[in-house]
Amino acid sequence: MLDTEIKSLKSLNHGLQRLVENRLWLKVIIALFLGVGVGLLLSPQNGWITKSTADVLGNWLALPGMLFLKLVQMIMIPLIVASIITGIASNDKENLKRLGGGVLLYFISTTIISVTIGTVLALIFRPGKFLHQQAEVDHANALANTDESTELSFGINDIPNAITDLLPENPLASMVSGEMLSIVIFTIIIGVAVLSLPDDLLKPVKLLLGAVQEICMTVVKWAMLLVPIAVFGLMAQLTSSVGLNSLSGLGFYVLVVLIGLFLLVGVYLLLVSLLGQSNPFKFLRKITDVQLLAFSTTSSAAVMPLSLKTAEEELKVNGSISNFIIPIGATVNMDGTALYQTITTLFIAQAYGLEMGLLNIIVVVVTIVAASIGTPAIPGGGVVILASVLSSAGIPAEGIIIIIGVERLLGMFRTAVNVTGDLTACMVFNRFYGARSQESKEVDITTNTPYSNVNV
Repeated sequence: MLDTEIKSLKSLNHGLQRLVENRLWLKVIIALFLGVGVGLLLSPQNGWITKSTADVLGNWLALPGMLFLKLVQMIMIPLIVASIITGIASNDKENLKRLGGGVLLYFISTTIISVTIGTVLALIFRPGKFLHQQAEVDHANALANTDESTELSFGINDIPNAITDLLPENPLASMVSGEMLSIVIFTIIIGVAVLSLPDDLLKPVKLLLGAVQEICMTVVKWAMLLVPIAVFGLMAQLTSSVGLNSLSGLGFYVLVVLIGLFLLVGVYLLLVSLLGQSNPFKFLRKITDVQLLAFSTTSSAAVMPLSLKTAEEELKVNGSISNFIIPIGATVNMDGTALYQTITTLFIAQAYGLEMGLLNIIVVVVTIVAASIGTPAIPGGGVVILASVLSSAGIPAEGIIIIIGVERLLGMFRTAVNVTGDLTACMVFNRFYGARSQESKEVDITTNTPYSNVNV
């Protein structure tokens, strides 16, 4: 049952590997610094060009970046739907019954931990406040120059309606309007229902969804070719608009996100030690190759074949457990992305001068926990979902432009954290279910082949 999914991931892996071999990551970093330099030269604060001229040049420079965003957003919903349903349907029914509830509870718990870390750091350090204070120019696609703070409104009476709205009465309408949380919940329900289909009906459904995934991934690869130019243009536009002082605020935001990610890795090592009963430092050493590949490709899906191999050969995880947790974890277990989205949402709100009350923050956290389940395991997947999170929280989605220049860099780190989370889950569940799975899984009932021989 896993063959179609693994083959699809292998083809994605090969495509992204070519980008890595061409040093895409280095091109992005160079483009980022060049964009900052050009932006400083074009800044009206220098007195070399007028503000109107700088705005025109900035808009043209930002054009590739806007095209990149549009390309990714264009295929967001079909890719999310295909990824979630395929991730669920590609697992053995017996595994889902035995591990499903525990794995889901574990994933939700670690996601809650990650967003809690992100919320606490964002509220303590308030990285967006400095950027808001430095905002001197009104820019349509960047910072709003507000004189007074605006408070987002959400009352306790709105909670029942918010819960009811989680289930879309018209899924197609939700897709058109971009209601991501409703789409994710609808897709999970459909994914579980698909498992009840007989094999002769299940196979064509998986083939169709696999084809949709491949099509979407091809569009993403095309979009990735624009990334260096996009980062250059967006950073030039941002720097010319807000000046060098505001970039120090952006650097502080990056530092807060990295601190949060390192704290989350510390939580994983604690889980490996306490629940997995293993040496966390040996665990970290054995998964280094997976983390480096994830860092380079910024795609959890791309590293899945290597994750499966590392789990079984290096970490000695039972094959039935790793083949269940890693494929579905690449779609629904996005702790690093959830932490990044939490800090970024509060950062952008602070940058716009929006004061969020406790209920507003709770709604943001719940939305991020659910939306992270639907985050595509691809480069730029976090940005794709972030726009929906911002909109649902009443924060201008255009605020993404503030962080798009450093998003690729942060994407490298959070993807490495995401795959670490999947392998940590393998270690934890292998301790509790590994022995039982070894006794019951000698032969896969559906294929009459050992689980350990699944093609990865």
